[in-house]
Amino acid sequence: MHPATSTDRTLPVHVAVIMDGNGRWARSRALPRHAGHRAGVKAVRRTIEHAARSGIRYLSLFAFSSENFRRPEEEVSKLMGLFVEALQREFAELHENNVKLQFVGDRDRLAPSLVRNIETAEERTADNDGLHLVVAIAYGGRWDISQAAGRVAARVERGELTAEDVTEDVLGAELQLAGIPDPDLLIRTGGEQRVSNFLLWYIAYAELWFSDTLWPDFDAADFDEAVAFYSHRQRRYGHTGEQLEALKC
Repeated sequence: MHPATSTDRTLPVHVAVIMDGNGRWARSRALPRHAGHRAGVKAVRRTIEHAARSGIRYLSLFAFSSENFRRPEEEVSKLMGLFVEALQREFAELHENNVKLQFVGDRDRLAPSLVRNIETAEERTADNDGLHLVVAIAYGGRWDISQAAGRVAARVERGELTAEDVTEDVLGAELQLAGIPDPDLLIRTGGEQRVSNFLLWYIAYAELWFSDTLWPDFDAADFDEAVAFYSHRQRRYGHTGEQLEALKC
C-alpha cells in the first residue's frame, strides 16, 4: 500500500472515520441507545454526501468493530437490523449518485440476510466511478493483518513463495483494502483519542483529527474543520522538510 496522491495537495484523497458517540448522544437526551444509532445513520448520510461534493475520492467508515460483538446481545441484534434497513433504504440513491460500495470485515460473523444485501450492493455498484465508500463491519485491524498473514503463509506452504519473498507489498496485497490508497486523514468523533483497532496497517502515515462532537451531531462544518487541519500539515513520509522543498523546485 502507498500514500494517496492528488492534484490538489490540500485535499485528502482518502478519509477514514471512527464514528463514536451514538450511545452518549442518546443518554444525554434520556433516549435508548438504539435512538442514538438511528440518529447516527443520518450523520452517515450527511458525511457521505458532503465528502462526495468536496471531491474526496475514498471514504472509509467504521460501522461495527470486532470488539462490538461484546456488547449486549439485544443491542448487537438491533444494530445488525439497522444495517440491513439502512442499506436497503439508501442503496438506490447511492447507486444513482455513482457511489461504489465496498464492505470489509469478517462476514462469517454476520447474519446471512445482511451478507446477501452486502454482496448485492457491491455487485451492482462495482462499475461506479464516483466516491468509493468503504464500510467496515465486524472489522478489526489485527484480524485484517492476521488473516492476510495466514493467506501468505498458505502460499509459502504450497511452494508459491519462499519466506524471503514475503515483503510489505506481498502482505499488503492480501489485506482487506488492497488496491486502495492508504488514508490521508483519520477522523474520530466523540472525544476519545485512540484508533480502536481500525485500519492499523493503513494509517501508518495518516494525519489524526480528534473531535469532541458526538457522531449524530457531526456535520459538514466539522468535516471541513478536519480537512482544513489536514491541509496545513506537511506530509513528509520520512523525508525532511528541506528535502520536500527541494523536490518542488
